Amino acid sequence: MTAHFGPLISPARIVPRHAEALQAKSPTNPSAQVPTMTDPLHRYYASQDGLRLHYLDYPGAASSLPLACLPGLTRPAEDFDTLARALNAQGRRVVAFDYRGRGDSQWDEDWSHYDMEVEQDDILRGLADAKIDEAAFFGTSRGGLHTMRLAKRYPPLVEAAVLNDIGPEIHVPGLVRIQRYVGKLPPLTSMADAIGLTKFTAGSSFSGVTAEQWETYARRSFAETPEGVVLRYDPELAHTLDGVAPDMIPEDFWPDFQVLADKPLLTIRGENSDILTQEILERMEEAAPDMWTLIVPGQGHAPLLMDALTLDRVADFLDDQE
Repeated sequence: MTAHFGPLISPARIVPRHAEALQAKSPTNPSAQVPTMTDPLHRYYASQDGLRLHYLDYPGAASSLPLACLPGLTRPAEDFDTLARALNAQGRRVVAFDYRGRGDSQWDEDWSHYDMEVEQDDILRGLADAKIDEAAFFGTSRGGLHTMRLAKRYPPLVEAAVLNDIGPEIHVPGLVRIQRYVGKLPPLTSMADAIGLTKFTAGSSFSGVTAEQWETYARRSFAETPEGVVLRYDPELAHTLDGVAPDMIPEDFWPDFQVLADKPLLTIRGENSDILTQEILERMEEAAPDMWTLIVPGQGHAPLLMDALTLDRVADFLDDQE
């Protein structure tokens, strides 16, 4: 489906986390504490087709290049919270987006709208709402694909980029693994069950993650309701992987990546990743000789962005661009 560009429909409002939010099909609006001085602002804006979309805004100094964060396929904006708070403490503004059907953004009645073109239009409208016309971009998995596409289509918008466990081609066995669990959830009665399921699903690929980090990640992934624990994304997102098969030919993003190769770039790879292989990473390094690289030990796809090594490396990279 092709997205149509146009003027912003509605300005953002700052909405406390506990306030009522329009969720359409969504079964829940996860609760949290009232924002404090260190908490992000919750902002909402309208998509081209009228959905209510959400992003987190961590205000910072106008003199620093803002960081725009784009999450993975089913992931919420909160995935960037630990990183955003660390960077925000240094004065950098960070905004992190919930795509439609994820996190605190409204679900779409038509799953076919969970499409890269539609999402790109949503992202551009969100950036306009945040009054950002140039930024560093941080893309995890699908967010990294968006970052590459934006860099090619709107070169002045993307001043620098961080790709989290994603490259210009995707290792198909990793996609097949992801297809097996997206949108599928056994009955869960408590958050403890959800934490256990998260650990079981990740398996040994994330041996370097602490118990506290697992709990944080699970609480970002699931919400507790009177009916039990539910996903924080529309299960219909599973349809975006309908075409995944062991013999498929993945989409080629190398032309998009070549634009990033001429910009400041940091690529993060989980040591055990089955999406961004070491071989693909080495080809990226050949295409972008000045690219910074970080291998996160004891993590797979995609690194959780809570360890000190990653936080420090990203901060150093962004500081180097000032």
